[in-house]
Amino acid sequence: MRVIDMHCDTISVLLDDRRWGLWEGLRRNERHVDLMRMKKSRYLVQNFALFVDLGQATDPWERVLELYRHYMEEMEKNKDLIAPVYRFSDIGENDRTGRLSALLTVEEGAVCKGEPEKLRKLYEMGVRMLALTWNYDNEIGHPNRDGGLKEDWKKAAEAWKECGEGDPAEEEKRRRAEEARDAFLHTPNLAGGLTERGREFVALMEELGMIPDVSHLSDAGFYDVLEITQKPFVASHSNARAVCPNVRNMTDDMIRRLSERGGVMGLNFCADFLEEKPLGVKNPGTIEAVIRHARHIVSVGGVEVLGLGSDFDGIDTHEELPGVQAMEALWQGLHRAGFTEAQLDKIFYENVLRVYEATLG
Repeated sequence: MRVIDMHCDTISVLLDDRRWGLWEGLRRNERHVDLMRMKKSRYLVQNFALFVDLGQATDPWERVLELYRHYMEEMEKNKDLIAPVYRFSDIGENDRTGRLSALLTVEEGAVCKGEPEKLRKLYEMGVRMLALTWNYDNEIGHPNRDGGLKEDWKKAAEAWKECGEGDPAEEEKRRRAEEARDAFLHTPNLAGGLTERGREFVALMEELGMIPDVSHLSDAGFYDVLEITQKPFVASHSNARAVCPNVRNMTDDMIRRLSERGGVMGLNFCADFLEEKPLGVKNPGTIEAVIRHARHIVSVGGVEVLGLGSDFDGIDTHEELPGVQAMEALWQGLHRAGFTEAQLDKIFYENVLRVYEATLG
C-alpha cells in the first residue's frame, strides 16, 4: 500500500499552535498528520495546503507568505524524511532516496488579490495546486458555501440551543435553525462562476503547470473550469452529493465530467460531508460512510476518478480515521467491501500520480 493525499491543513494548524506556545512540529505531533506516522503508513506524497481564512486574515498575501516560511522551515528541519515536489520526476527521486514528497498547495485564490504576478510568484515558490475559492467570494470566483450564511446558521442554532425543554419558542427556533442550515449546506451557487479575471487565472495556471482545484468552488465555477482547461484538474477534497447532499460535494454530472477530463476527486473524511445527522446530533464519522461514497463515485465515474483528500487537520477528528495512521484501516475496510487490490492502488495513489504526471511537467 502507498498513499497520496491531496489535501491537509497541517501547516496552518502547526503555525497557529506555535503562537500559543506549542512547539510541536511536522516530525512528531498530536495532530492528524506527522512525518513519523506517515512514514510508517507508507505515504508517497502529502499535499500541504497553505490555508488562508479571509474572515481572519488582515492581508491574505502576507498570511500566505507567513505560512510558506513555516512550511519551508519544516522542510529544512526534516529534510532527512521529506522533500518538496517541483516537477513530477521529484516524486520518484524522493521515493528512491527513502524520503516522502511534499506537494505545496494554496487554499484560497484571494491570496493573489487578482494579480497574475502573484500567481507567478506562488509558482516560483513551489505551489503546484490552487483552490480557487474557499467560503468567500474573491477576485477569481464564487464558492458554493457562503461564509455569511454560516454565521446566520450559527446564530440560529445557538438561539435554538438556548431554549429550555418545553419552551413554546423551541419549535419555531428549531425551524429557523434548520432553514439556515439548509441555506448554507444545501443550496448550490448555480449562477456565480469564475470572474473574467478568474478565467484568465485558470488559463495561466494551466500554462504554468499549476493544477486548478475546484473543491469549494461554485457549481457554475466548476463548469467554467471545465470549459477553459484542456488538462486534468482536481476536486482535492470533495465527496458525492448524491450520497450526502452537502454542496461541498460533487454532483453525478460533475463526477462524470471530471472523469472524462482525466481528473481526480479526493475522498474527504469530514464526517458531515460523508453523512448528515439531524440537527444537534453529533456525527462521529465511520469508515462505512466513506465506503458508500467510494462505491457511488466509482459507479458514476469509474475507479480512475477517485483518490484521497482527507482534509486532515482542517476537520474535526473522524473517530474511525483519526489520522494518517488509519490508512491501513481504510484500505482494509474498502477491501472487505469488495474493492480489489488493483482498484485500491488506483484510489490510494495511482490516479493522482497520473494527474501529476500529466500536469506538473
